[in-house]
Amino acid sequence: MRFPRAIIAFITRLNSNDRWIIVTLLAKFIRQGILMDKFNNLFPLWAVLLSSVAFVFNGFFGNFEQAIVPLLASVMFIMGLTLTDEDFLRISKDPRPVFVGVLLQFLLMPILALTLATMLQLSNQLIAGMVLVGSCAGGTSSNVISYLAKGDVALSISMTMTSTLAGVIATPLLCSFYLSETVAVDTLGMLLSISQIVLVPVVLGSLINHYAHSAVLRFESWLPSISIAIILLIIAIIVALNSQQLLEVGLLTLIAVILHNLLGLTGGFCISRLFGFNLRQSHTIAIEVGMQNSGLGAALALQFFSGAAALPAALFSVWHNISGSILASHWSQRRSSLEYAMKDQESTDTN
Repeated sequence: MRFPRAIIAFITRLNSNDRWIIVTLLAKFIRQGILMDKFNNLFPLWAVLLSSVAFVFNGFFGNFEQAIVPLLASVMFIMGLTLTDEDFLRISKDPRPVFVGVLLQFLLMPILALTLATMLQLSNQLIAGMVLVGSCAGGTSSNVISYLAKGDVALSISMTMTSTLAGVIATPLLCSFYLSETVAVDTLGMLLSISQIVLVPVVLGSLINHYAHSAVLRFESWLPSISIAIILLIIAIIVALNSQQLLEVGLLTLIAVILHNLLGLTGGFCISRLFGFNLRQSHTIAIEVGMQNSGLGAALALQFFSGAAALPAALFSVWHNISGSILASHWSQRRSSLEYAMKDQESTDTN
């Protein structure tokens, strides 16, 4: 508590003129976007710092567990404010990126999970947990990271919805094939959850953008910073809720989960480029492939295997948000460069 008190004491010592100067400068920086740009560019640093704080003060942040869904829905609503009808029409006219991305998600991730877990000689329960995470559909976190990375949000949402529907059949079949276990999936529950968290807020936001576009433009520059602030809070809550499980995770399990995520991101990007998709599409597909619905994986592991099998999913839920925030910051900054714009145009022209 000493640090906040020191700040308050410093402010109280300032005279009214000094306070006015500071407020004026802050307002000027905010109007010019200087503070927001700095805040956005340091997203990975904030994610790591806040995760560390949440790990230590897990009791405080854990109290906000019920806020995760409304917070995610809020970010999806903000995303909707940036989307137009043309974005989804474009996807419907060329659905190839959706099909390739979903196919990669259900082919690449389970194979990577089984290969890494076997190579690192993890226990049978941990192998089951790794494969289960790899066999799940994409999660809503990938939509948020795609937005922050300045990716193709319409493609991201389309892939999440498609993989969720496909996962009803794919997840049990993959688990049966790789683990000789048949896993039941709550189809209706998953679809309702996706609709509440993703579909409804996005549609509502896009409708507001369509009918009140001039009003949205007034605060459009604030939207990425607001989204980042919300995501930081979500990451902190997730870390706090999984703090006990994180203490129980061994080094080899940690390595397996990190490699699983990183190889999924890398494979998704490289294979997408081989198919001729532009950088924006490839970034989005990479994020969708590398970021799984770890919450579903943890729930299924607890239901059909054991608490140990849920550890990879718990760790994945923390790690992929941190790695995703780092990747989003890197790609969003590079997307503004002329080199990336030219590469995007070259890919579009050749398709």
